[in-house]
Amino acid sequence: MNQIGVGIIGGGTTGWAAISHVPALAALRGFALRAVSTSRRVSADAAAEAFGVKGYDNHADLIADPDVDIVVVAVKVSHHRELTTAVVAAGKTVFTEWPLAIDLENAEELTRIAAAKGVRTIAGLQGRFAPEVRYARDLIADGYVGDILGTTLVGSGAAWGPTATKANSYWYDDKKGVTTFTVPTMHALDAVNHVVGDFAGITADLVRRRDQVTVADDGSILTVTAPDHVAISGVLTSGAAASIYYRGGVSRGDNLRWEINGTAGDLVLTSSNGNFQVADLTLSGGRGDDTTVHPLTVPDAYYTDVPRDLSGPAHNVAQLYAQHARDLAENTSLVPDFRHALHRHRFIDAVNRAASTGVRQLIPAGGVTR
Repeated sequence: MNQIGVGIIGGGTTGWAAISHVPALAALRGFALRAVSTSRRVSADAAAEAFGVKGYDNHADLIADPDVDIVVVAVKVSHHRELTTAVVAAGKTVFTEWPLAIDLENAEELTRIAAAKGVRTIAGLQGRFAPEVRYARDLIADGYVGDILGTTLVGSGAAWGPTATKANSYWYDDKKGVTTFTVPTMHALDAVNHVVGDFAGITADLVRRRDQVTVADDGSILTVTAPDHVAISGVLTSGAAASIYYRGGVSRGDNLRWEINGTAGDLVLTSSNGNFQVADLTLSGGRGDDTTVHPLTVPDAYYTDVPRDLSGPAHNVAQLYAQHARDLAENTSLVPDFRHALHRHRFIDAVNRAASTGVRQLIPAGGVTR
């Protein structure tokens, strides 16, 4: 089988791509990492040697590489517009990490130009591909919980706690697009909506409890403008009640607990890692005469393309790539694309309005829950 060649912009030896995309691609038969690019020659050479691929210090050279079929944009969200636009202009499949863009306007622009060019797009919302999430979705479809009455998810974002580093200080700036709300909350919400359906209406609060944090590198004080607590509640299109609550930092208690409660049973997903998209999840369930939930083993069928022992950030990314390969083979479009990401950005806009006005927001029908 011909392998799909992948190039990563932002593919250095440290950072997100190195712990997720690189091992994910190594575990898949149908894909091959062909090239990486960074902003400096020395880091490009180091990554090329470490990964055994071509290294570029200019993203344009990576995009133009004939061995690269998919270009991954894995850099700060403030650079997504420029780099994603360049990939689209070259007519190649583009995989842009979440958030797609720094704001709704830029997300609309990227979605529009990609559609006009007719390129395939992938948005980095991989939490829905966790085997435990897919199995839970199928159990619900098979009637395990009966009619869904409500769902509640509580999580910790890990970052956005009392200390920062210089490298991640921009996470605390509400204008930089990477906050407790836009990242961990929205990754989790995408999985929730995938399993139980979209919201029909919401109320929300975005709360900043820490106005200042300490920069660990030098002890300086950083002013915080981004929310570190997020509370979203509402009703799903099915009529079920739903709530999502995220806090910055970590908890001494549960850092991720998602319950789905129905007329016939309950499902619970938990993890010590509150970042849903990278968490190694445990699925439990109970129904009928059960008085508590018990662990459920995910069948081997949910690991057809991705090894069960591939854990951490790489697993769900590998599952997303595998679905893209199936889309190509079966002429489907089940991976989250830019159109789907735009729907999520519009939801972010609705939450911001709900939080700033105190007015319940209706969510337009036609959301992408696939």
